[in-house]
Amino acid sequence: MKSLSGVLREESNMAKVAYFDCFSGCSGDMVLGALIDAGLPLKTLEKGLSNLAVQGYKLSAKKVKRSAITATKFTVTMDETEAQPVRSLEDVLRLIKASKLPKKVKNTASAIFQRLGEAESKIHGVPLEKVYFHEIGAVDSIIDIVGVAFGLDALKIEHFYSSPLPLGSGSVLTAHGILPVPAPATLRLIEMSHAPIADSPKQPQAELVTPTGAAIVTTLASFGRPGMTIEKVGYGAGTRDFEAWPNVMRIWIGEEIEPVGGEGLILLETNIDDMSPEIYGYLMEKLFAMQALDVWFTPIQMKKNRPAVMLSVLASRHAESDLTQTIMRETSTLGIRVSPVFRHIAEREITEFDSTVGHTKVKVKRFKGDILSIHPEYEECRRIALERNIPLQEVYRIIETEARRYVTG
Repeated sequence: MKSLSGVLREESNMAKVAYFDCFSGCSGDMVLGALIDAGLPLKTLEKGLSNLAVQGYKLSAKKVKRSAITATKFTVTMDETEAQPVRSLEDVLRLIKASKLPKKVKNTASAIFQRLGEAESKIHGVPLEKVYFHEIGAVDSIIDIVGVAFGLDALKIEHFYSSPLPLGSGSVLTAHGILPVPAPATLRLIEMSHAPIADSPKQPQAELVTPTGAAIVTTLASFGRPGMTIEKVGYGAGTRDFEAWPNVMRIWIGEEIEPVGGEGLILLETNIDDMSPEIYGYLMEKLFAMQALDVWFTPIQMKKNRPAVMLSVLASRHAESDLTQTIMRETSTLGIRVSPVFRHIAEREITEFDSTVGHTKVKVKRFKGDILSIHPEYEECRRIALERNIPLQEVYRIIETEARRYVTG
């Protein structure tokens, strides 16, 4: 059976994207079920996860019906005779780092667990290094998160988007006792990412978005439906079978279509109120060196009227992962907002010609064939002004006037 990466158009330069359609919620096993349904072979997933030093589990995937829709139910079955340790965030991150998984898979899985740990830290009021996972740190959740990271990489998906998240209602039994739905960790993850929420068809008395599902989607995805050509749709089944509608999530996989007449980009933003000003200049230099298209800082006021700085970074979509990792490493921020944007770009060119005051260069700005401006180069004008003892503003006037005649013919 040919894998999805072989089915999609290899010759295309357009980015492969995934859209998480979470109309009935999202969990780690639903995402993996959808990826398998979309073409990820179970044996490939098993081989990839064998790089983790985790034992005592078995993977399975089978077709099931949820209402009128056929979907893939992914299941992790534990060997009850083999004891599993309670792992801290540091334990999980070490486990991932020590594996032989591809670097990109390690980074993605670690980022998801890091975000999950930050949510748990806030909820339980303990330092990050003191966070111990229970159900979300169990083997099945490690498999879910690392498996999703591996599957997305195996299918060569570069960018991620998501629908709003339905939350359900009622209560759920956890290692911390009975908690309201959405679970506190899920709600914290939604708060951290400013993820939009939506009503499910009838808001059942059930948990629709699990902490693991919320961590995967809010770490990876921008919220909004992209312009795309759909090559494959995968359906992942939830455990429960609701009567009113199919309890599945869908993953749409295809190629992104750039907005007509513009260039598709992303805008990364974060608010910072507890960092030395000396770091900002260094950070800007580093982000530009990593292919950021623009970086700027905006003074803002945060809660309790504290002065703060909003960092904004404009970049192409393929640079998102590297830039996000750099911002996380180099600043004190706990979260980064990501928004899809696009821009219109004027054509720019440097034209050289012989003016009456000497040979010089000018910048010509064009848009849709029209010349919008001609701007003399400062250093050229300065040189001529000093050499000929002419006022700088007069040099500017002469060169701009003569350059316009030269360029327009």
